[in-house]
Amino acid sequence: MTQAVALGEAARGQTAPNPNVGCVIVRNGEVVGRGATASGGRPHAEAEALSQAGSQAEGSTVYVTLEPCAHSSPRGPACADLLVAARPQRVIVALEDPDPRTTGRGIARLREAGIALDLGDGADEARHSMAGWLTRQRLGRPRVTLKLALSIDGKVALPSGESKWITGEDARAHVHLERAQSDMILVGRGTFLADSPKLDVRLPGLEERSPRRALLSRGEPVDGWEMLQSPQDVHRLHDVNDLLVEGGSVTATAFLNADLVDRILIYRAPIIVGEGKSSFGYIGLDAIADAHGRWRVSDGRALGVDRLEVYERVREA
Repeated sequence: MTQAVALGEAARGQTAPNPNVGCVIVRNGEVVGRGATASGGRPHAEAEALSQAGSQAEGSTVYVTLEPCAHSSPRGPACADLLVAARPQRVIVALEDPDPRTTGRGIARLREAGIALDLGDGADEARHSMAGWLTRQRLGRPRVTLKLALSIDGKVALPSGESKWITGEDARAHVHLERAQSDMILVGRGTFLADSPKLDVRLPGLEERSPRRALLSRGEPVDGWEMLQSPQDVHRLHDVNDLLVEGGSVTATAFLNADLVDRILIYRAPIIVGEGKSSFGYIGLDAIADAHGRWRVSDGRALGVDRLEVYERVREA
């Protein structure tokens, strides 16, 4: 299952509107098939792995990070039906599919065919990997990640607006990896005018994984950019699982005010700016007590001379 999760994670940012699923098929202790959801969402991970395994899928154990789909689609057959036809001995599923077209039906179909099925192995890891798609299923919008590069004292730029470069090469490389795992990246009009950002991926081997670009603005449309007039417009992004927001304190404040940020990445450099531009404006809090309990630390690590801090929004289930 660890391998299956890793395969799905490697596909994150490429599979929307479908989930980034991973699948591994094992027979007699050897891996005979591997698959992940393909770019654009098809073929599904199970179809890829079964194609690789061929006849060796019979009597095997299949590890898959999400319940095999059970609904028909013009884009391809239901994975539950493919597995029934392949006749594995056992299927291990990390997560039940929340999509009402499949929920429980894929599992039931396999069990009815006499295939042993276990549910829940690797659930936390799979849930983390598919957080974007799961957020869209639960909230009707992408998972929104806010990225900020800050000084020790929480500044994003000098008073003049200069901000290149607050962080070092290792932190910037990590940002490009986050871009490669996102379906869309967004900035505000101010960042667009000041920096003319390309927002592409410049990591060797991942250049083709640059996400779609979006601009938060009520102004005139810009060629090559998708326009969002307000943060609430993320609810119409039905083909985006992971949205990365990179653009400036005004945009960051707008998304926080709308309570649409699910994850914050802070790349903190060991510098003190003093007087400068703050990371956020007013976000509607009138008492310190109201700020507590809203965020939890989920990760932290050194990136060269800089420090990455990851925070997750605490929401009721």
